[in-house]
Amino acid sequence: MKSLLYIALFFSLCSCFQNKEPLVGDTPFQMALNSSFKDASKSPLKKKDRKVFKGLDFFEVDSAYIVKAKLTRTPDSTYFEMPTTTDRMSKERVFGIVNFKIKDQDFELKIYESEDLLEEEGPRDYLFLPFLDLTNGGSTYGGGRYIEVPINNKKTDTSITIDFNTAFNPYCAYNEKYSCPIVPRANFLNTEIKAGVKAFEKH
Repeated sequence: MKSLLYIALFFSLCSCFQNKEPLVGDTPFQMALNSSFKDASKSPLKKKDRKVFKGLDFFEVDSAYIVKAKLTRTPDSTYFEMPTTTDRMSKERVFGIVNFKIKDQDFELKIYESEDLLEEEGPRDYLFLPFLDLTNGGSTYGGGRYIEVPINNKKTDTSITIDFNTAFNPYCAYNEKYSCPIVPRANFLNTEIKAGVKAFEKH
C-alpha cells in the first residue's frame, strides 16, 4: 500500500484543481485524507459508502497530542512477518523504541520500518507507528490506528515528532478486502488518545 503520507502530500498540491466541491477538513492532513477518500481510484471505501461520503470524522486538533519523542534505535533487529487481517504477512522490523510524554504521563512504543515500503517509489523517510489505546472499540476503530512518522535522517536522528492528530484507520476499517497489519499488543497506550480519525460509520 502506498504511503498515506505520500498520498496526502500529492493531494494537498493538486486536489484543489481536481475537485469542484470544497474540501472538508480543518488541517491540510484532514483535507488531503478526505480528498483521497472521495477519489474512486484511491479510496478504500466500498462503492455504496463512497456515494454518500462527505468526510471522515476527526477529533478536534489538540497540540497536547503533538509530542517530541526520544528515539532509541535497535540496529540489530531483523525483519519479521507481522500478521495481518488476511493470510498475508507484512515484512517489518523494529526500527527503535520511542519514549514520550502525553499530559505528564510517560509512554513507550515500538516503531517499525516496513520492508515493502523501502522498495516503493516516492518518499521513504518515515516510520510506521501502529498503536492501540483506550478509545478503541468506542470512539475509534477497534483494531487500533496507524501513524506515519517523518524522520529527517534514519542514521543520525535521536528524536522525532509524533503527531497523534494524524492517526488514521487501517484500510480494512472501511473494506474487509484490504490486508492490514495487526497492531501488536505491546503497542498499547493505557490512555485515551482523543486525536486523529474516529471510527467510521458504515452505510
